[in-house]
Amino acid sequence: MSDEYAHGRRDGLRLALAILAAEEAKWAALLGESASWRTNATREVRHKTLQVAQTRVQTVLNRLSPKDDTASNAELS
Repeated sequence: MSDEYAHGRRDGLRLALAILAAEEAKWAALLGESASWRTNATREVRHKTLQVAQTRVQTVLNRLSPKDDTASNAELS
């Protein structure tokens, strides 16, 4: 795998992680707000699903990140 391809792949995962974090924050604000228990239950499930997805994407990103600290610091700056 070329360095540019791997870098682009990690950038895509970081973008996905940011999107999931924004969605999770949106649903976290709505938890328990509805008078309907079904709506609240659905929101809780959706919120938990987003948290699990964030964890999985973070795990993949950690596996793909270079082990060398200087390379990862240069990539993030």
